[in-house]
Amino acid sequence: MSPAAASTSSAGVSSLNGTAHVSNANGILNGGITNEDCGIREVWSHNLEEEFKAICQVVKRFPFVAMDTEFPGVVARPIGEFKSTTDYQYQLLRCNVDLLKIIQVGLTFLDEDGTLPEAGVSTWQFNFKFNLTEDMYAEDSVDLLQNSGIQFEKHETQGIDRLAFAELMLSSGLVLLPGVKWLSFHSGYDFGYLLNLLTNQNLPISEGDFFELLKMYFPAVYDVKYLMKSCKNLKGGLQEVANELEVPRIGPQHQAGSDALLTGQTFFKMKEMFFEDDIDDSKYCGHLYGLGTNFVGSSNSNGSTTSSSTSTSSSSTTTTTTTTAPPSSVNSSTTVVNSTTSSAPSGSVDSSEASTEQSASTNENITSDEPAANGVSS
Repeated sequence: MSPAAASTSSAGVSSLNGTAHVSNANGILNGGITNEDCGIREVWSHNLEEEFKAICQVVKRFPFVAMDTEFPGVVARPIGEFKSTTDYQYQLLRCNVDLLKIIQVGLTFLDEDGTLPEAGVSTWQFNFKFNLTEDMYAEDSVDLLQNSGIQFEKHETQGIDRLAFAELMLSSGLVLLPGVKWLSFHSGYDFGYLLNLLTNQNLPISEGDFFELLKMYFPAVYDVKYLMKSCKNLKGGLQEVANELEVPRIGPQHQAGSDALLTGQTFFKMKEMFFEDDIDDSKYCGHLYGLGTNFVGSSNSNGSTTSSSTSTSSSSTTTTTTTTAPPSSVNSSTTVVNSTTSSAPSGSVDSSEASTEQSASTNENITSDEPAANGVSS
C-alpha cells in the first residue's frame, strides 16, 4: 500500500485466465472465486508455521520477492524544523509506523525471468492481529480496507502474532541475504513496517540510520515507483501503471496479496519494455521513492558498501497526533490537529512519541508527498 493519493473505489478489478472479475465487499470475486483460487494463500495464526516451511523452499528457486503491506492510514504528523522535504517525509513515516500496527503483508515469489511458481501458489497474504476497539487507525483507511474485503473480525480472533511472524521470517532465508531481490512500489512505509516487525523496535530517528537498517535486512531493493523516473510517460499509482503496461490484476485491489502480485509482474514488464531486461544496480538498487537518496550505499569492488552522505537528522520535532480518542489517550505535549480521524486506546501515545531531534538550520517550506489520510493508493 503506497502512501500516495487513495482510490475511493470499493471494488477491485482482477483478471484470471484472461477474464475480468470484480471483488465484492467480502473479498470474494464474482462467480465465487477467492484469493486461494487466484494462487494467493491466506495465512492466519493457525497455518503460519506450515506456510513459512513452504516459503523456505520456494525462495530458493524464486528469489525475487514482490512485497506490499496494508496499514491503518496516517494519524500523526511531525511539526518543527526539517533539513529537507525528504527529512520531513521520513519523520512523517517514522512517527506513524511507531504508533500504528500493520494489518497485512503480501509476498509474491518470481524467478529471474518473472515466472511464477508452477505449483499453484505464488503469493502469501499474512493477516495480523488487529483490534478496531483497541488499536489506532484512520477511519477512512479502515473503511476502504473493509470495502476491499479485509475481515477485521477475523483479524481480531485469528490474526498472526507479530513476534511469531518476525521470528519465522528471520530464519526463512528471505532477509539478510543479497541474493534475495525485493520488489516494491512507493515502499517507504512498507519497509518501515517490516523493519519495525523484524527488530521489534521503533524506527531510527535518523533517515541515514533507517537506510543502514534497510540495507542490512534487505540488501537488494527495487522500488517500481523510483524506476518510473527513467520511464518516459509512465506515471501514477500502481494500478494506473499496470493498466498502461497491460498487466492484469489477479485478486481484489487494496489487499496485500493481490497488490504484491501486481507489483512483481509490473516490475518485470517495465524491466523488459524500458530497461532492455537489464537494470543498473548502481542507479536503482536500494532507492525508495520519496525518501532521500543521499543515504543509499554504493557497492565497492570488494562488495562492501559506503554511505554517500553523513547521517544527520532534525533535532526536535514534535509528533502531532490526530485522534478522536478521549483526552487521556493523548499525552499533554501532543497537539491535536484536524483532517485525519482515528480511534486509540487509553495511553496509546506516550511522552516518548512526542518528540524527536530538531534541526539547527532554518525551517524549510515543506512541499509534502505525504500519505493521504487512508494511506492507500494501489
